[in-house]
Amino acid sequence: MAVKLKTFDIAEHLTSTDEIRDFLNEVAATGDESDFIHALSTAARAMGMTEVAKKAGVTRASLYKSLSEGGNPRFETISKVTKALGCRLLVG
Repeated sequence: MAVKLKTFDIAEHLTSTDEIRDFLNEVAATGDESDFIHALSTAARAMGMTEVAKKAGVTRASLYKSLSEGGNPRFETISKVTKALGCRLLVG
C-alpha cells in the first residue's frame, strides 16, 4: 500500500491574528528580506488574499504579484499588508 504524503503548508495552521503576528516576528528575527516577503504572502493566504487585498487597498492580482517569488513590493505595500494582517512594523 502506497503512503500518500501531503506537503506541509504553514498557512493552514495560522488561524488567528496572534499566530500570524508570532510567525511574522519569528521570520523578521531570523530571516532576510525575501523570507519576510514570503512570510507576508503565507500570512495573507492564511487570512485570505481577497480580504487582505481589500483591507490593504490593493487589488488581489497586484497583491499576488507583489508577494510572489521574485516580487519586489514597495515599502508602502509591505506596510499596508502588515496592517491588513492586524500587525505593526516596529523598529527595536
